[in-house]
Amino acid sequence: MRLEVVQAGEEGLRAQARELSREEILGVKTRELIEHMKETLRHAPGVGLAAPQVGFPIQLAVIEDREEYHKKLTAEQLSERQRRPVPFHVLINPHILRSDDDSLEFFEGCLSVSGYAAVVPRAKAVTVEYLDESAQTKRVEAVGWYARILQHEIDHLAGILYIDRMKTRTWTTLANLERYWKDVSTSEVRARLEERPQL
Repeated sequence: MRLEVVQAGEEGLRAQARELSREEILGVKTRELIEHMKETLRHAPGVGLAAPQVGFPIQLAVIEDREEYHKKLTAEQLSERQRRPVPFHVLINPHILRSDDDSLEFFEGCLSVSGYAAVVPRAKAVTVEYLDESAQTKRVEAVGWYARILQHEIDHLAGILYIDRMKTRTWTTLANLERYWKDVSTSEVRARLEERPQL
């Protein structure tokens, strides 16, 4: 069953999600929610979805970056973003243990800010500890685009949207991103926009 993805302005998107107990993680309701979130994510399509985005104020997110999503990007763009396929997996009660001091800036969108994107700085690499759907502790060291996805979804669990971190002058509709900025490097996007007078 596909779930409704709530949009910016929904109160639940700005709340701190609560942690799940082991009993809750192993329960039928959580297993069903994970399956519904997987279907919703793939239908969107997207690379990550947090439970607050579908009306559940709990620390659970699903991530999957399928190879088919990379077809519109050049080999150079994939390399620049350090973007590789990421298999479907579940994050429960995640914590960022370490963030790289170096950051990267790329356009980023969100299923709960439908139709828009902006340049967002994110740590180049992160180490994340979480529980999987079997309540087993996992740790991942992620770089590039996968690290960006993890940071984006963990932000959702703290009531933070990418628009809180974006370079505001880069905010654009997806149609204009495709029309004007799709093949332009992030540094060039910033340079062009910074040439214009600030208000």
